[in-house]
Amino acid sequence: MATSPLLDASTLTTSPTAADALEAWYEANPPLTDADVNPRDVSRADLYSKDLWRAPFAEMRANAPINKVEDSAYGPYWNICDHKTIQHVEALPEIYSSDVEFGGITIADNRMDSDFQLPMFIAMDRPKHTGQRRTVAPAFTPTEMKRMEEEIRHRTAEVLDSLPGDKEFDWVDKVSIELTTGMLAILFGFPWEDRRMLTYWSDWAGDVELSNAPELDQQRQKILYEMGAYFQNLWNERVNAEPTPDLISMMIHSEAMKDMDPMEFMGNLVLLIVGGNDTTRNTMSGLAYGLDQFPDQRKKLQENEELIPNAVQEIIRWQTPLAHMRRTATQDTDLFGHKIKKGDKIILWYISANRDENVFPDADKLIVDRENARRHLAFGYGIHRCVGARLAELQIRILLEEMAKRRMQVNLTGEIKRVHACFVHGFRKMQVKLSQY
Repeated sequence: MATSPLLDASTLTTSPTAADALEAWYEANPPLTDADVNPRDVSRADLYSKDLWRAPFAEMRANAPINKVEDSAYGPYWNICDHKTIQHVEALPEIYSSDVEFGGITIADNRMDSDFQLPMFIAMDRPKHTGQRRTVAPAFTPTEMKRMEEEIRHRTAEVLDSLPGDKEFDWVDKVSIELTTGMLAILFGFPWEDRRMLTYWSDWAGDVELSNAPELDQQRQKILYEMGAYFQNLWNERVNAEPTPDLISMMIHSEAMKDMDPMEFMGNLVLLIVGGNDTTRNTMSGLAYGLDQFPDQRKKLQENEELIPNAVQEIIRWQTPLAHMRRTATQDTDLFGHKIKKGDKIILWYISANRDENVFPDADKLIVDRENARRHLAFGYGIHRCVGARLAELQIRILLEEMAKRRMQVNLTGEIKRVHACFVHGFRKMQVKLSQY
């Protein structure tokens, strides 16, 4: 691994984002037309960037909630589309593995025998998963959330008070990215002036579609090595210092993670950065979009602020910021009458489970007082449930509360650009203008 970063925050305005680079690649290498593809191959990124994913998932939930796609850009895989089956698979981690040894956690393979693979604790099975998860879990306890709440509220208020009240702006950039990147900087003890580098790295790390473009995949590897070098410098600065509450110090002073090799260190950084950045950021964007799309629900929330905690769960369900997770069968098995073979790739479509009509009536509608909103699977289920779920919920709740204090209403006014991806589900740009109610 290199010893110093090749990029600093001052160059990010001229460095291509992962999304821009991939968009240019797809223009030069257009995907198959709709007539040439299996309608149940929901790995196609354009379904999400064009917001066309609901219909194919609804069809599968109705007719074949478990089905196999034999040919896709990522090879053959099983679609798991309903709430019940996803919970069942997640509850059996010995049969349905998350381990990078078998391919990892996304539809794009991340195999141990490849030249560039990143072990991370979410892509590990027990017992190693248990030890590494326990290392970072103390950063997300209820006690820590209480300790951090005042600082999160102060920063949220500062960001909202800086927004222009009389002209359009990009909510994704000015609010969603700014709040979540700042939170990550605090969690890592990361230099504040370089915090936007976390967003840049997160976008390159979390875009599984880059695996379809070999030249971009090479660029991604270079950028992640730069990320690793930057964090290695922070590690070296803290290795002989007294323990502090930041995540790097927690890793340094733990038996489970203090001896990680460089690739495992990078892998866990990717997990924490993508998990902490993309998920919360895209839910914050989904919040603005969803409340604008359902003005009756926005009015209900404005008139009943006690609904905010429940609305947080509903917004997370409705947005589902990570569309899927992947498991790999470790043995031949039967899944509700379907013969799964050892080595089969199983894709758990959280984005579909959270629209399962058998669990969530009127599932496509955002309903801020939905009674069972907390049953969503956006954070996963079982031993791999998102370790930072409480922090994500806290940040979104505080954002809604601070907006309510200011009687702030977000109105969509212009361009909306969605992420071109089947893993991260969210927004790149969202032009809005504020008003008061």
